[in-house]
Amino acid sequence: MEKKTYNFSEISFKILNEIADFKQVRNREIFKEWFNFKYEINEYDIEFLKKLIALNEYNIFDYSEFQFQLHFISPLLNKIYFYNKHFREWYQPEFLGTINGIILKGKPDFMVASGELEIKKHSDPLRQLLAEMAVAIENNQGKEMRGVYNIGKYWNFVVLEKIGEFKYQYHESESFDALKINDLKKIFINLKAVKHKYCNLISNVNEE
Repeated sequence: MEKKTYNFSEISFKILNEIADFKQVRNREIFKEWFNFKYEINEYDIEFLKKLIALNEYNIFDYSEFQFQLHFISPLLNKIYFYNKHFREWYQPEFLGTINGIILKGKPDFMVASGELEIKKHSDPLRQLLAEMAVAIENNQGKEMRGVYNIGKYWNFVVLEKIGEFKYQYHESESFDALKINDLKKIFINLKAVKHKYCNLISNVNEE
């Protein structure tokens, strides 16, 4: 019997719950460690962030998905620079996995090869991100993933945990407005935390 297959771009609330059990945790305690990362933004980075807002704030609502990726997301991620000898960044890599006998496939907008970060922007970005993160957990035999999705200028960070066979729980942060400098600085630091804390943690484990 041929297995049922979905593209990540098809994932909706209904399909996600057909694939597995995803429950939302209605508190945000899990983000305290992540969002309290001590990183001092230097004056050059602040100028970069201010310029990013200035160049995009009057156009962002008219951007296509590709334009938003090109003009805002890519420059920001390139500034973070997700590279070392153990991981690197990928834009729209081919990605496939099986959960509960259902094949999921597609091209995530962005991912770090270690599996610690994904960014998604589509019609139902949260559910698509959760499906992609669940596949990454299963493929890497892990227990937890971090990710972020955006709807226009608003960014939300997500933690997905595997709590049983085909059972997951996810935590969703408050929204950050990328066109406000203080929020954009927080987005920048939260992404830096992924690079310096969680990806470096994976590097250290791989070296032991």
